[in-house]
Amino acid sequence: MSVNSTDYRRAVSGGVTGAAVAGRVQLDRACREALTDGARAPRVAVLGAGAGGICATIQLRLAGFGSVTVFEKSDGVGGTWRDNTYPGAACDVPSHLYSFSFASKPDWSRKFAPQPEILEYFESLVDEYDIGDAFRFRTEVTDATWDERAGRWILGLRDAEGSRTREEFDVVVSALGQLNRPHVPDIPGLDTFEGTVFHSARWDHGHDLRGERVGVVGIGASAIQFVPRVAESARSLVLFQRSANYVAPRKDRPYPAWMRSLFTRVPVLQRLYRESIYWRLEARFNIMRRDSRLGRVLQQQFAKQLRPLTRRGLTEEALIPDYPPGCKRILIADDWYPTLLAPHVEVVTDGVERVTPTGVVTADGTERHLDTIIFGTGFRSTEFLSPVAVTGRDGVGLDDVWRDGARAYLGLAVPGFPNFFMLYGPNTNLGHNSILFMIEQQVGYLVQLLQQEVVRGARAADVRTAAAGRFDDEVQAAAAGTVWAEGCSSWYKTEDGRITNNWTGHTTSYRRRLARPDLSDWELLGA
Repeated sequence: MSVNSTDYRRAVSGGVTGAAVAGRVQLDRACREALTDGARAPRVAVLGAGAGGICATIQLRLAGFGSVTVFEKSDGVGGTWRDNTYPGAACDVPSHLYSFSFASKPDWSRKFAPQPEILEYFESLVDEYDIGDAFRFRTEVTDATWDERAGRWILGLRDAEGSRTREEFDVVVSALGQLNRPHVPDIPGLDTFEGTVFHSARWDHGHDLRGERVGVVGIGASAIQFVPRVAESARSLVLFQRSANYVAPRKDRPYPAWMRSLFTRVPVLQRLYRESIYWRLEARFNIMRRDSRLGRVLQQQFAKQLRPLTRRGLTEEALIPDYPPGCKRILIADDWYPTLLAPHVEVVTDGVERVTPTGVVTADGTERHLDTIIFGTGFRSTEFLSPVAVTGRDGVGLDDVWRDGARAYLGLAVPGFPNFFMLYGPNTNLGHNSILFMIEQQVGYLVQLLQQEVVRGARAADVRTAAAGRFDDEVQAAAAGTVWAEGCSSWYKTEDGRITNNWTGHTTSYRRRLARPDLSDWELLGA
């Protein structure tokens, strides 16, 4: 794609200051001149065709990096929005903010877009930015090894037929994210169950739940959405719930035609509306602070409003969380509590002990007979790049570096792994705002770093160990002051309590940190 400075300025302007945009345009011009004068353009591999992979490909192409290849093991783009097709699947971030600032969609149908519309949005970007030739579908990256002598990454590839090949790239960008590998707990006897079993992220649409006895193990963000739909058709529904959730009103609604038309005709109004959503969500980070006064008030309000429901057959343990708001993700739904009150729905808070051929036995010894078990147990979020085996300088494996928990400089890079970048990496998840905002900052940073490599004649950039250590110390110190450090268990942290997933401050501070690379934090190899 041929892009001039005006186009580039427009593409990078979302969420950054005018001075930062001017600096990026100036760097972009210098990089293009260097490439014209014979500088070597890096060959870039992107792992994953979800939101991060699409954003990275668009911005790399806009910046003049034409050799970008995206490896995707499925047969299409969309990532988690292609995988998660369970009934009721929808975004829990308002639609206008769950889209890229440089590729606005003024005509979202609802305040919280359903899965098909979100997938359609990401698919539309492929055509809009003419990047379809970058994708290699049905191709999985099995391993990545740094070749010190060549100064490149060697990727092991496996296609759908099982054939294996190897290819070399100068840069690897992992856009695999945190929510791509479904987690199914190792419950004794699960393999003996004679009914149907599936995970919500691998929904069995060919299986009819009408009239069945259904059990759902794990009640989180996905279950909040699909359980009310399952309850509409199932004969009986048992929810095996380890702990209660904070479920706030969703207040979803369709956008009227006049509003969609107005946003289309007057783009500045849509941008202002989007900005207002961002700041309203950003204010919620105050709840994430440890011992937050706002959090205590919210906890009291929840308990006060939910306690009357215990007179209708539900226990306090099933309804009222015993931890502060935000320690686990705060969920939103308008139909959750009415579903729990339905006569054919049972909430079980005793732990699951084992599975039998005909049902599930809980810790109190009670067996509940079931026809289908659905797991809403989330993802292996703290494993990040697994199962891709990544080997960096001196033959050191990333799994060994992360033995005590994943960590990365700015959530992007690890010392000893030159030109290997991660999107939605360690400590970049959010509990209060849109992850697409974070991805845009990460992509903008790595594009600038690659442009600096071209301008300075470097073959790779490796983050310095001291810089990465300082950053991790800052993040973990800040994490101790958040509600995530409380006693509740969540997918935000490892089993030993290290917070590996969440950004521990306001997104505005993350944006400032990533506005422009500090080259003193990087070793430019071969410059």
